[in-house]
Amino acid sequence: MIDQSNWAGKPYFPISQVYKARFGSKVVKIPVSIADNCPNRAGLKGMQTCIFCDEHGSFAYPESQGDAIREQIENHRAKVAARFNASKFLVYFQAYTTTFTGLSRLKEGFDVALSYPDVAGLVVGTRPDTLSDAVLRTWKEYAEKTFVGIELGVQSFDDDQLIWMRRGHTAAQAIKGIERVAATGVDVGIHLIFGWPTENEKQIVETALLCNQLPISNVKLHNLHVLKNTPLEQMYADGKFEPADLDLYSSRVALFLEHLSPKIAVHRLAALSSRWDELIAPAWTRHKMKSYQGIIDRINDRGAYQGRLFKT
Repeated sequence: MIDQSNWAGKPYFPISQVYKARFGSKVVKIPVSIADNCPNRAGLKGMQTCIFCDEHGSFAYPESQGDAIREQIENHRAKVAARFNASKFLVYFQAYTTTFTGLSRLKEGFDVALSYPDVAGLVVGTRPDTLSDAVLRTWKEYAEKTFVGIELGVQSFDDDQLIWMRRGHTAAQAIKGIERVAATGVDVGIHLIFGWPTENEKQIVETALLCNQLPISNVKLHNLHVLKNTPLEQMYADGKFEPADLDLYSSRVALFLEHLSPKIAVHRLAALSSRWDELIAPAWTRHKMKSYQGIIDRINDRGAYQGRLFKT
């Protein structure tokens, strides 16, 4: 029997409950950006920009990119504090590939973030194949004095899909990266995208089973959507890609959750395109709560919940 008492009435284990238990109160992330590039955009080893990535590197507040880290923290903190009624925060180094910047700059950003008494820790978004030994040592060092969470953009464990999206790393490299980060003792999470052209139910189940075997504590789910000025926009225009509708995507999420360990926390169930002028398709990605409720309804309609089919 799965204990759902701390799931806040949801059919999955929400990361918010993990943070609340760890820090004693509600905690939200303050997105900041210190990186201005990534291996793909830089053309490292012949790599190309991922087909889905916009020019802002998936940053929540692109208008502030280039601002001093302290200015970003204070401006963005005011926004998320008002929106989520929170008084304790994690500074989230979000945009592009955070570890594709100088280590000294990264440490400086960490120190500035931790200088605020209401900041409870750090979260870093990066790739599983851009992890130097020096970066790993730095994370281990900071984890000895504060909370450090690392979110790795794995996106898929299928090599054909990784090639199609021009990700530039293999599934094996992603798994190795996860294991290397976990060995430092920091909190490890991964990002996954559903909605690939070759995706099927068997693959969704296999992804969940692999997650259960990896040293991760959380996952963040995204639906593959089309933004302006991305390679995927042209593919969509040429009829070579069609994004999943809400019903299909919801069924993928439900299936994944059913096989996912109930001990792995979930950040979110789908992506949100807050900049409506950049979104090409699907339209449902514009509406956070409407889309979220649609996914929840689909999960509940099939009697699903996280870990229902999980086997140790």
